[in-house]
Amino acid sequence: MIDTHCHLDFQAFEQDRAAVLERCKLNGVTQIVVPAVSAATFKQTIKVYQQYSELELALGLHPIFINEHQPQDLNELDELISQHKPIAVGEIGLDFFQADLTGDELKEKQTVFFTKQLIIAKQHKLPLIIHNRKAHDQCIDLLQQVGSHGGIIHAFNGSIQQAHKYLELGFVLGFGGMLTFDRSSKLRDLAKHIPLESIVLETDAPDMTVAQHKGERNSPEYLPFIQQALAEIKQLDPDAIARVTSENAKRVLGI
Repeated sequence: MIDTHCHLDFQAFEQDRAAVLERCKLNGVTQIVVPAVSAATFKQTIKVYQQYSELELALGLHPIFINEHQPQDLNELDELISQHKPIAVGEIGLDFFQADLTGDELKEKQTVFFTKQLIIAKQHKLPLIIHNRKAHDQCIDLLQQVGSHGGIIHAFNGSIQQAHKYLELGFVLGFGGMLTFDRSSKLRDLAKHIPLESIVLETDAPDMTVAQHKGERNSPEYLPFIQQALAEIKQLDPDAIARVTSENAKRVLGI
């Protein structure tokens, strides 16, 4: 299986990264996409990626860190993409959920950085890994205006109508640990009605852990719990979930 979204470069994995990857292999998780989040951590993300053959690199400027991002970071991103040939531009997007990010000025800055990264991705002919909270309509509008090579809508939590618009634009939807919680009835119902050919699996580790490890650090080795949850929701064999979601990831990310 492929974990299409895992921050294995984060400090939370500094002490046992190699051991985590060994356990991933035992659990059938053979490829992991590691998206960058800021210019300040690009070097760390690239360093970790270069150490382990099972990792895939994505580079981008995350909207959560919009206060840190500077215009020159976009130039650095462009240069590093040319140099290191990541499989995607990400993690990028819009976050209109967090109170400290939603002032008019910061919304505008988020929109500018997102738009410019869409342009960079288009120039490099790369797919996108998009973070979006409470801004799906704005995101869809920008994707329609700028254009893209498709990609993944990470941790999708919008409406079924918004989901179909993303699918029409060449995106697949990422589902993670929240699927394992019975209380996530809306999300589970959404996953039920999205075609399996439009779904990829992700952990978003070290965050967004599964119900089986609630209160603990999340880990890519827990991807089988998400696989099993989706299998139960769709009433399909877990092996079929693994095969199809991995094929989806390879198709949309070109791996």
